[in-house]
Amino acid sequence: MAEVIKNQYEGMFLISPAVTVEAEAGTKMIRTLVEKHGGEILVIKKWDERKLTYEIEGQKRGLFIIAYFSAPGTSIAPIEREVNLSTEILRVLITEADHLNKEEMEAVEPQPIQPREERNSWDRPSWDTPSPRGGDRGGDRGGDRGADRGPRREPAEAAKD
Repeated sequence: MAEVIKNQYEGMFLISPAVTVEAEAGTKMIRTLVEKHGGEILVIKKWDERKLTYEIEGQKRGLFIIAYFSAPGTSIAPIEREVNLSTEILRVLITEADHLNKEEMEAVEPQPIQPREERNSWDRPSWDTPSPRGGDRGGDRGGDRGADRGPRREPAEAAKD
């Protein structure tokens, strides 16, 4: 009998928070799913619960669980299929993680959400006026182009030429 080759994978699972009232229920659900399809969990942890950018199946929030596991390559499609049929697991992303060792897997932590800087429309830069620092506001697009350009011509004047 041929030995089954197992690859190492990283799975990011998005679970409905309404389903996982208990803290360990989500990780237990993912562990059961992976082991059901011939996988072996190496590291599994609750990643974070966050507000979603858009609603998924009526859910505005989601619990992210990250799982590192070894499994045969043929088990990934059945895992993804079962997630698609599940009402508890909203999404999954599985990638190869052969480049990681156990210490790196355990060290993975969620990145903090960076608050967006909201500015009023009058505080935003205007692309029609030169920058107070001098130069064009467009970054490295030719320096101080506005200074030697001359007055702006109206479309009617441009048509006469």
